[in-house]
Amino acid sequence: MSNQKWFITGASSGLGLALAEKLLAEGHRVVAAVRRTEALQALKAAWPEQLEVESVDVTLPEQVRAAAARHTDVDVVVNNAGGAVIGAMEEMTEADIQQQLALNLLAPIHVTRAFLGAMRARQHGMFIHLSSLGGRAAFAGGSMYHAAKFGLEGFAESVSQELAGFGIKTLIIEPGSIATGFVANIRWTEQLDAYKDGVVGKLREQVRNFGEEFISGDPLKMASAIYTVSQLPEPPLRTALGGDAYAVLEASYTRNLDALRAQKELASSVMFEGKRGFIPE
Repeated sequence: MSNQKWFITGASSGLGLALAEKLLAEGHRVVAAVRRTEALQALKAAWPEQLEVESVDVTLPEQVRAAAARHTDVDVVVNNAGGAVIGAMEEMTEADIQQQLALNLLAPIHVTRAFLGAMRARQHGMFIHLSSLGGRAAFAGGSMYHAAKFGLEGFAESVSQELAGFGIKTLIIEPGSIATGFVANIRWTEQLDAYKDGVVGKLREQVRNFGEEFISGDPLKMASAIYTVSQLPEPPLRTALGGDAYAVLEASYTRNLDALRAQKELASSVMFEGKRGFIPE
């Protein structure tokens, strides 16, 4: 297998770090885009020739564009950086709303745009977007996280169709729970009394009590699975990782399909006679 150059955002911890370590062990080159470069000193010392560490705040498009300009030969871009603010929509501050969209949606959009031109010119490349089971199914308390991840999946699916003709592939990864710092790093809104005993309050307690004994996703196994899928000749657009992700998504898809089929007669009843409507080919 030929040597590849990967660019990974948020590679200083969690799944991003596990993926970087897997790639280095497989002989590939890695550019780790992180806010705290000191977090990767040990890994850089272990892989001085294969690993480059870039100081990049992915929420600042000018920093993203500058990094992309330094690495026009990247084969695979991984939009991994992310994080959640949990609480009722009414409890969210304006800063919470802006931060969630900036980190989880706008950042991967800007990263994709920054690297796309060079890949198109080379007629080769791949984008891997780390979404979540929360990119296709929603829970109370995660409204802005879900808004961003649902948006990311729509963006990635649309752009995947635009780029396929240029030899550029797109992967959307939808993990469930992972044994990383994600849960520990969740930021919580200031709780309003009105929501304490409702569905948001219950979810807040469930997540807070969600100890390591419940977290099922092994980041090393997930990193290996992502790498394996990325090397397939024709990888699927979406890959669910984790039994919890599969269970939640299967239940969500089933409910949605049942609800849609129940509306078939109503949907058809509002059409002009003999008109097909717009169905992209």
